[in-house]
Amino acid sequence: MTATAGLDPDDLIEVFKALGNPARLQIMRWLKDPEAHFGAYEPIADRRTVGVCVTHIQAKAGLAQSTVSSYMSTLERAGLVRPTRIGKWTHYRRDEERLTQVARAIGTTL
Repeated sequence: MTATAGLDPDDLIEVFKALGNPARLQIMRWLKDPEAHFGAYEPIADRRTVGVCVTHIQAKAGLAQSTVSSYMSTLERAGLVRPTRIGKWTHYRRDEERLTQVARAIGTTL
């Protein structure tokens, strides 16, 4: 197999694994429009540029902190989110450039 749109087959496998979990897929949907989905939480930083605080993701998901941290690490390893540390809090936002590469790779590979 050849690399497509900057992604090799192993990259796509990691993306599919990350998105194969319903909770992680839901988190990605929420992060697509953080203002709409996290508006009830007081932002620590600008959600559009920095991302959503992991504590807000945890609160919305209703999952344990360790579970959400694990889920976000999986999404980060797959290149789907970017973390930003502000003080003691980690914020996450989608990596839209990477998601575009993934969509292109899927369209040309599958």
